[in-house]
Amino acid sequence: MDLRERRRERLRYQLRQKSVGRPRLSVFRSGKNIYAQVIDDVAGRTLAAASTLDGALREALRTGADKEAASAVGKLVAERALAAGVTQVVFDRGSYLYHGRVKALAEAAREGGLSF
Repeated sequence: MDLRERRRERLRYQLRQKSVGRPRLSVFRSGKNIYAQVIDDVAGRTLAAASTLDGALREALRTGADKEAASAVGKLVAERALAAGVTQVVFDRGSYLYHGRVKALAEAAREGGLSF
């Protein structure tokens, strides 16, 4: 098992311990875009989602792969989650370090009204 898989499994274990019924804000980061979704693991469905591929963001952003784009996605997913009635989440950074684009998305989601 490589380092990335170990980090992901360790984080997932910690999230299961701490979540106690709260939905999870999951982040996926590719080379060109960043995606975020609020997932209710009990019901197995997505409550809110946003990415740099959304029409409104795509035209406003220069590229989908920088911190500015990540913070825009964080604000948008927080807005959509609040509209769905979600205020508290658990942040799932996946196997990524809390740094750069992932950190920018998380801080923007906090500013947008989500608490984690």
